[in-house]
Amino acid sequence: MESVHLKNKKMIHELSSKLYYSNNDSIAEDIKDYYHEDAVLYGFHPINKVEGIEQIINTFYKPLVSSFPDLKKDSYILMAGEYQENKWVTATGNFVGTFVNDWLDIPASQHATWIRFGEFHKIKDGKIIETRLLIDMLDVMRQAGFKFIPTLAPEINVPGPSTYDGLLLKVDDTHERAKSLQLVEDMIFKGLRKATSGLEKQGLEAFWKEDFMWYGPGGIGSTKGIKGFKDYHQGPFVKALPDRVGGHNHASRFADGTYIASTGWPSVEATHTGAGWLGIPAPNKKVTMRVMDWWRREDDLLAENWVLIDIVEYLLQLDIDIFDRLRKRQYLIR
Repeated sequence: MESVHLKNKKMIHELSSKLYYSNNDSIAEDIKDYYHEDAVLYGFHPINKVEGIEQIINTFYKPLVSSFPDLKKDSYILMAGEYQENKWVTATGNFVGTFVNDWLDIPASQHATWIRFGEFHKIKDGKIIETRLLIDMLDVMRQAGFKFIPTLAPEINVPGPSTYDGLLLKVDDTHERAKSLQLVEDMIFKGLRKATSGLEKQGLEAFWKEDFMWYGPGGIGSTKGIKGFKDYHQGPFVKALPDRVGGHNHASRFADGTYIASTGWPSVEATHTGAGWLGIPAPNKKVTMRVMDWWRREDDLLAENWVLIDIVEYLLQLDIDIFDRLRKRQYLIR
């Protein structure tokens, strides 16, 4: 007998497949088959919070398929689980389409565009009651010719798992799931939180493979290995946000086989007191951060980590309005 998690995964996979055939006329009916009428979408800036299926369709889905008429949704991770008695499905990957019409004030490039996304769906009675959605807006802007942040690490078209097994359309192994989740929770609560007293206190080697891959969002970039992670992301991040607290406000955190996922809204709270991270001086302001993570475990260590952060919304808290700069064509090209 099919488990509820497997049914939920197949439902989200089916919805993703339907988007390839949707257009501005059909998208509403396609979406309504999968969402509760009173569903809520917690989105990226400038979408933010949207309530009700009609508003979700009109605010996000219709503009998206209008701007990218040949849109295809390619997920490279799809997994399901339970958190605080709620059933969840999460996916990450790329929407891929030709950027034909302007989207959210981003001028259309007329070129193929990879729109990196992450989503968590809460399922109730066989339909989506809540969606948490992040899109790497800085990377969409970069592909359209607009760049605002001098990243420390390379910005790349982020690949899926090196093992090509991230679409978990099968029943997961209970033992593997528990082992995977425990590793990430130990890493969050016993490792990363110690970083306020220095990177060496984190003991990253206890959780990560020496050559692990870390795939960050636009504005940060991607790194390889523990040294690369420390030099080009975690070091500047810890310096900028030494008092940060994360992991305590997760909306969802679960494992499926050797994959683990989490999201918080926000999942990080801190004071931005250090200079350098995101290429900005120390603003000395309280901030929060919308984050999504997916990890792949290999044996007893983490081998890959995909991270999305709503960087545009984060900068807005520091009075840096990326969309205003975009409209005024105040940007950096490198």
